[in-house]
Amino acid sequence: MTSPPLAALRKEVAPALDLLTVPQVMARLQLGRSTVYDLIRTGQLASITLGRARRIPTQALTDFIRTRLAQEAA
Repeated sequence: MTSPPLAALRKEVAPALDLLTVPQVMARLQLGRSTVYDLIRTGQLASITLGRARRIPTQALTDFIRTRLAQEAA
């Protein structure tokens, strides 16, 4: 049995592993540090902790933005 090419694996795994730091989220949303942490604390923005580092999956940021857009449209 042969394994799939490395490029094919990267396409499947890469989106799931794309994590942002809090400063990167701050820049993308143009918000301050405490606001981003408040969004995380209140559960509006999903995140994971790796050791002492907080990371936000890009999919969580996308979901947050879509949810906010839907709320604004309603």
